[in-house]
Amino acid sequence: MGRAYQNRKESIAKTANAKSKVYSRYGREIYVCAKQGGADPDANLSLRSLIDRAKKDQVPAHVIEKAIDKAQGGAGEDFSPARYEGYGPSSCMVIVECLTDNPNRTFGDVRNAFTKSKSKIGEQGSVMHSFEHCAIFAFKHDSEDEVLEALMEADVDVTDVEFEDGQVTVFAPHTEYAAARQALTSAFENIDFDADEIQFLPHVTTTISEDDQPMFERLMDMLNDLDDVQRIYHNAEQ
Repeated sequence: MGRAYQNRKESIAKTANAKSKVYSRYGREIYVCAKQGGADPDANLSLRSLIDRAKKDQVPAHVIEKAIDKAQGGAGEDFSPARYEGYGPSSCMVIVECLTDNPNRTFGDVRNAFTKSKSKIGEQGSVMHSFEHCAIFAFKHDSEDEVLEALMEADVDVTDVEFEDGQVTVFAPHTEYAAARQALTSAFENIDFDADEIQFLPHVTTTISEDDQPMFERLMDMLNDLDDVQRIYHNAEQ
């Protein structure tokens, strides 16, 4: 595709309050993942990947362990995924992924963030067509051909493989995430992923005007402040 890897998730500043939110979001996601797919990381590939990402983001071990123990206990909240789409300032496109135990509350909170930032929440599918839902793996390696060969031998459907500055980035359909990760970890011992996740990547980007910048930042801040929001994707260039 000739496309450099870009992480379009909206990141949060590393303040104490922001770290608390990061821990909470990982804790909720780990709990849901362990409850749905089992609490053994060796048997639940998604959980293993999630734990690895949490450790890289410096989530304390006790937060991870508490979430897994809670899932093993069988009780607790019943979270379900929810995804909202809309248009932000300068007509940029935004996707908001949530885990919620009260969809009505979460929808109201997300809609309020859009409304108060002069943005508009849309119908399901209103902006999704402008993003590619894909699995992304980035890691240090010196041969993209070797990586591609390993994936092809494992019969993994790959969208693109890029090589830049000693790093290989693999793009695959989101449905191929587990197969691609298994193929890479089997082929390359002690592989250390810089990126290992499923993302929405925009096909095109939109430049946020100087006048709209404050409202765009307000939208991102308000969404990030919501406990139910897990990830935010957008196509804005700032």
